[in-house]
Amino acid sequence: MPAVPGQVPARVRVAAVQYGQHRIAGFDEFAGKVEEFVRVAADYGSDFVCFPELFSLQLLSAEPRMLAPAEALERLSGYTPAFTELLGRLAGQYGVHIVGGTHPTHTGEGPRNICFVATRDGRLHRRDKLHITPSEQDSWKVQGGEEADVIPTDAGPIGIMVCYDSEFPELGRHLADQGALLLFVPYCTDLRSGHLRVRYSCQARAVENQVHVVAAGNVGHCPNVANFDIQYAQSGVYTPCDFPFPPEGIAAEASPQAEQIVFADLDLEALLQARRSGTVRNLQDRRPALYAQWRRGR
Repeated sequence: MPAVPGQVPARVRVAAVQYGQHRIAGFDEFAGKVEEFVRVAADYGSDFVCFPELFSLQLLSAEPRMLAPAEALERLSGYTPAFTELLGRLAGQYGVHIVGGTHPTHTGEGPRNICFVATRDGRLHRRDKLHITPSEQDSWKVQGGEEADVIPTDAGPIGIMVCYDSEFPELGRHLADQGALLLFVPYCTDLRSGHLRVRYSCQARAVENQVHVVAAGNVGHCPNVANFDIQYAQSGVYTPCDFPFPPEGIAAEASPQAEQIVFADLDLEALLQARRSGTVRNLQDRRPALYAQWRRGR
């Protein structure tokens, strides 16, 4: 259902975790690090905190040797119950919605790169990455998911686009059509070029759908983990480019290649107002009948 005034708060505060990858001793150390970021996000009054794609691969650095991809996926799947329990417990304890990056997991449908979202009402939601990169297909044999529904929260419905998903306009439009005013993009890129593909795509989705987009990535180097050698990120929070928002469409941005957490206060009422009477009205001015005519003409 499309968002309307009164159904969402006027403003929300979001936090994006630029997560530093390094060797850890095991799950307890990982859980302690995740909790510390959630605690800080809650201390600063955040409604949402977003972690990066694949950040749980850090768990593999505790293994005595580098695991082959198939074996690594089995090991990560073994952590899934503890990982999801951690997200749910922290969301309830600290009163913040947690977009839990992604955690590769074996499912009944095959290997998936899954974003688990824990809302502060105690519910756990699953959203699979839809578009799979050649690297993921070759190394992890991951398959794309099929579902792309918004997730209900007390701050309105939110959408999830995992990294490469952000580079496909159809998904952002599908989520906006369901009423999402906030899109979260956990991402993982090794080079600046990959990061910029995600960043520019996020900014395009923000403009064309008149939404806010929150992107969180990994930095650093995690030894002993195959296909996870180096990380590059400059996490950010993006907005449309119009009078109520920053001219450059950036509400907050991390320093590149430094572990940190960035915050932004986002005006949801301004989004709704911009959709009604902004300088441009991208959602209102669409011409779906024309687009459908083009498709029929192929």
